[in-house]
Amino acid sequence: MFKRMVVGTDGSETADQAVRQACELARIMKAALHVVTAYRAGVSGMAERAGAALVAGGAEDALRQENAEQVVRQAALRWARDLPVQTHALPGDAADVIVGVAGLVGADLVVVGSKGMQGPRRILGSVPNSVCHSAPCAVLVVKTDQEPAAAQAVLASRRIGRPPTAS
Repeated sequence: MFKRMVVGTDGSETADQAVRQACELARIMKAALHVVTAYRAGVSGMAERAGAALVAGGAEDALRQENAEQVVRQAALRWARDLPVQTHALPGDAADVIVGVAGLVGADLVVVGSKGMQGPRRILGSVPNSVCHSAPCAVLVVKTDQEPAAAQAVLASRRIGRPPTAS
């Protein structure tokens, strides 16, 4: 059913839950996985507001890119060792980068965590909400406000066709 999947991460614990579940699904589906993160490029907000050009802007961008590349490499090493995986660390808005990579690789599923879908961020805009509205394919939003063990139990119960038990 799904042959090319994209999962977004920012390296956080909640994003790790989405990556882990995307990897489980990719194993079941025998799908290729693309692990994606975004980073902000350009001058820092303070310098931009002051109207000052950042002399070391290139070095700062290179550092941001290197950090972003480390985030996706770590996620791939931790969860996707046995999968065909490619990593993408690109400048830009997180939702735009995830959707852009999904279009570029011809993904048939995008996986994101649910962080930001409740409270003020839900109204102001969140990555999962933006991805859901603009992705070129199906989107799976992983409920990431559960404890990791509970999330794993839900996934395991779905795999064997039983409803999850309350703990």
